[in-house]
Amino acid sequence: MPKPAEQRESLLAKANYLKLIAKDLADSMKNGGFSSLYKGQGMEFAGVREYIRGDDVRTIDWNVTARMSHPYIKQYEESRELQVFIILDGSYSMQLLDGKRTKFQAASEASAILALAAELNSCPAGAVLFDGEIYFSCKPGLNKNQTMQLITEMDRLPERQTTGSVLANAIKGAGKLLHSHSLVCIFSDFRASGWEKPLIQLAQKNEVIAFCLQSPADKKLPSIGNALFTDIESGRSQELPSSSEAFQKSYASYTKDKENKWKSFCLSHGVRPVIFDSEKEALGVLYAALNQGGLQ
Repeated sequence: MPKPAEQRESLLAKANYLKLIAKDLADSMKNGGFSSLYKGQGMEFAGVREYIRGDDVRTIDWNVTARMSHPYIKQYEESRELQVFIILDGSYSMQLLDGKRTKFQAASEASAILALAAELNSCPAGAVLFDGEIYFSCKPGLNKNQTMQLITEMDRLPERQTTGSVLANAIKGAGKLLHSHSLVCIFSDFRASGWEKPLIQLAQKNEVIAFCLQSPADKKLPSIGNALFTDIESGRSQELPSSSEAFQKSYASYTKDKENKWKSFCLSHGVRPVIFDSEKEALGVLYAALNQGGLQ
């Protein structure tokens, strides 16, 4: 059976590296498929240039014109802002190691990169971190200290290892913290109940991407004969014939059907579904989600 990961590299220890690779994501957030989410926040002075016949005379900068002895006009740029919000699942099922890294390690790295990309783009970022209860939450803010606090709390979350998952409450909490249209990214394996209605409500006012974390065992159970499998969230146990070819085919069919139903639910309610393989690099998954709509 998969075991909880005992060793992991701290996000804080990788902060400089993560910030370096976050720059590519920051650029794609402005120029990719989510550029339309940036909303106008007024006009900012961008400089002056020489007057060209046909320019609006009301934009003439008379002080510069007087100094240069020929007309110059003021130029302005629309100030644009994207608000980013992260919902990160640290529940026990996210902590199991049955590959190169746990689902949580993949999800937390992606969350850190997203928060750093938001900072590089001067976008306010906030988060809700949870496991069996809400562990940490903050409304979107724009400062380096908040970004580092988010990464610090992501590092601390796995130390708790509480049972259960309050995914539904985390989504509800995000809705209460967000007062303007935002890009919300949910990182979870969705092994919980009751999250459907809160997700629908959140997507009605925000652009939501749901990243469903999967590990190798989610697609194919190890072939180890008859073995007792336990659902760590519910505590239910069952002996399964893992070496049986018929069982493996049935398991594969069940997991694929479950995945398709999850995708269909998300799409029917305006949520972009992304299957996030924990073996894949976080930056690549994020980049594809932001630039290709996240559809797998």
